[in-house]
Amino acid sequence: MLNRLEQQAPDALLALIKLFKADDRPDKIDLGVGVYKTADGDTPVFASIKGAERRLVAEQPSKSYLGPEGDMGFVNALIPHVFGDAAPGGGRLNGMQTPGGTGAVRLSLALAKRAGVTRVLMGTPSWPNHAQILSDLKLEMVGFGHANADGSANMDALRAAIAGASDSDAVLLHGCCHNPTGVDYSHDEWDEIAGLLAASPILPVIDLAYQGLGDGLDEDAYGLRAVMRQVEEVLVAYSCDKNFGLYRDRVGAFYVATGDGEATARAISNAAALARANWSMPPDHGGAAVRMVLEDEALTKQWLDELADMRSRIGQVRAKLAASGYAGSVNLEPLGRQRGMFAMLPVSKDQVQQMRADHAVYMAGSGRINVAGLTMDNIDKFIAALAEVTS
Repeated sequence: MLNRLEQQAPDALLALIKLFKADDRPDKIDLGVGVYKTADGDTPVFASIKGAERRLVAEQPSKSYLGPEGDMGFVNALIPHVFGDAAPGGGRLNGMQTPGGTGAVRLSLALAKRAGVTRVLMGTPSWPNHAQILSDLKLEMVGFGHANADGSANMDALRAAIAGASDSDAVLLHGCCHNPTGVDYSHDEWDEIAGLLAASPILPVIDLAYQGLGDGLDEDAYGLRAVMRQVEEVLVAYSCDKNFGLYRDRVGAFYVATGDGEATARAISNAAALARANWSMPPDHGGAAVRMVLEDEALTKQWLDELADMRSRIGQVRAKLAASGYAGSVNLEPLGRQRGMFAMLPVSKDQVQQMRADHAVYMAGSGRINVAGLTMDNIDKFIAALAEVTS
């Protein structure tokens, strides 16, 4: 039977990682893999997480199953940081732990399908796995343009998408630090979006994967909170992989808000059944470490300081790129107004290949770059290479 299977193309970014590792040029630059890097090119374990892990090793009494909902102490400890004063009371908001933000996205969309959603509206380009998950769930994806050529968000496209939606539609929105464009909605635009969603039968699904890497924890959650204040039913996919540096530990959370506590309880019961059939129980270690960080005032402060350092470095790289103006035919100035680790450059696949072959600069074929892969030592080389290739 297995001979009936068709060969699948390898994941492009994973293939890029292998190519980068095999390149022996000492000045090579990796802008492909989507992880944060320090000025030294490292992806370190947070000191706050190390502190929590030491305590966890010493104090954890058991590694028995926690159930499909995972560590509810972790899930609840995140709520003030994610939702702030927009968290609805009366049992209207509840959640569960997931294997990374990807698990939370998958669970959100699977629950939406079980609730009757057949189409998902999504700004494009988007994180490639969004479309793959929709395809695997047999949900129709309806794309609309996310960004304008000048690097601003395409509100007209979003307005039209919501206006044409029905009660069997959901809309998938990035909460902040859009992957792959770095183009976020402004606070005023989020206020408008929340009003449009409140007047529409559409179900909002908000993917908040990079909170704290844009302008700050509260600032980056502005859009989600604006929607929560005006819309009764919202699904939220959250990732701790980036803002706690827990990539390989797969730490995520799923939240659901409805109009009343009974409806939320029903939604969570269905989410738990879907999780049981998918991964049974989420991995515990990373979530437990996050819980311990958020339960300890000193560790929380240390985490916030580490997050601020990451945000500052990303901002410095963006400012340096923006200050350079044009690199060949590419205008880098809009990158200074964008947020998060990612940006899209208007380059062809042939130019991406030339960047790799001639200059040892590795980036996705789509033109997406991880700005955290740049440092003050290699950024001038990157700008010069881009200028040469695109002139």
